[in-house]
Amino acid sequence: MGVLKNIAIGVLALTLLTFVALFGQLPALRKTPIGWLQRALCLRLPAALKAIDSRATGGKITSKSKRLGRYLFYEQNPVVLILFLVLLTGSAALFIWNALYQLPLGLVLPIPVVLIPPYWFTYLCASHKTHYIRPANHQDRLHDYPYDHVLFRPGTVCKTCNLAKPARSKHCSLCGYCVAKCDHHCPWVNNCLGRGNYRYFLALLLALGILQIYGAGLSYWILKPYLDVDNTASYLSSDYWLELGDGIVDAVNMGGLSIAGVGLLAATTAALPLGLLGYHCYLIWAGMTTNETQKWADWRDDMSDAIVFRTTRDKLLTHAHLRSYGDGEANPMNGAAHKGLADDLGVTEDDPCVSWPIRSAQVIVRTNDGKPPRGQEALWTRIWSLSDVDNLYDLGGWDNFMEVLHGR
Repeated sequence: MGVLKNIAIGVLALTLLTFVALFGQLPALRKTPIGWLQRALCLRLPAALKAIDSRATGGKITSKSKRLGRYLFYEQNPVVLILFLVLLTGSAALFIWNALYQLPLGLVLPIPVVLIPPYWFTYLCASHKTHYIRPANHQDRLHDYPYDHVLFRPGTVCKTCNLAKPARSKHCSLCGYCVAKCDHHCPWVNNCLGRGNYRYFLALLLALGILQIYGAGLSYWILKPYLDVDNTASYLSSDYWLELGDGIVDAVNMGGLSIAGVGLLAATTAALPLGLLGYHCYLIWAGMTTNETQKWADWRDDMSDAIVFRTTRDKLLTHAHLRSYGDGEANPMNGAAHKGLADDLGVTEDDPCVSWPIRSAQVIVRTNDGKPPRGQEALWTRIWSLSDVDNLYDLGGWDNFMEVLHGR
């Protein structure tokens, strides 16, 4: 049982660490054991190692590690992408080389069908650039989505690109551009995922999961003869489990790293891409991106602190008009050039023309003192829950999916 135990422990530990690192920062998991482990792994452990290094070497190892970490995680580089492709290619080649002659033709023929798509979708994710917002396509991107006056407000200018930020966009410091409908930057494909290539990312997750399940199935098919146990024995008896353990050891010894090891790796890590795919399917159903879930989580926290207020666009514009013009004459104190909070929030008479199926009249603000905007108390209502806010980008589960499928 020693070989099996070592392989299983190693693979499961790698799977757990990967899951914690990837998913621990998700808003839904922040206050769970997964979130605690992520903070311990990514914050507390590095801080402890830094303190030890400071005493032992004067911080030399920390300084070099920071430079390496900055390159790996804060600069666009292909290191993680290369490692991913090397692991995928090496595992597939090792398995096929040693298992091909042991498989019937009916199981061999589907191998290219399940092996090629992950490479193809990785290429599409990595090579896609049209979601980068440049001066040449800036006007088009401004008309992709309406501003919801909650997560995204008009008039916000990116300090790096010096361009007005379209709704649902986010600047990526690694890519160096604002990204249309930005979901997140993915080191596995060395690119941001957003409008256009997000659908390829979903296809990549599905293709990887299918490949891993099929590879694990082929491994099991080859090793199954060595797993034969006495079916008459009770599943609760010690004899059954001892015989099963001996069979697994024999199977691992016969399959070796190329078949048993690769098969076990595929079986235990298939949940990662499929689990991530499931999470993104939920985001699509809810009409959100990963970037937007973090923004909604911040709003939810502020609502629990009783500092969020809601009004309608018409009420705010009417108040702004009266503030500027009074009874019809221009107010010399305020002037028509600035309409107070309406201008500050980017609320105007005419929003940019956007072909979007639904509209929302809401305007949401947070205040520092927990009181509605001064001088406009009658306009604003305190809200306590996200259920009181319209998600302008949620067209319904099926329509959301079709938007993604068409690269929008």
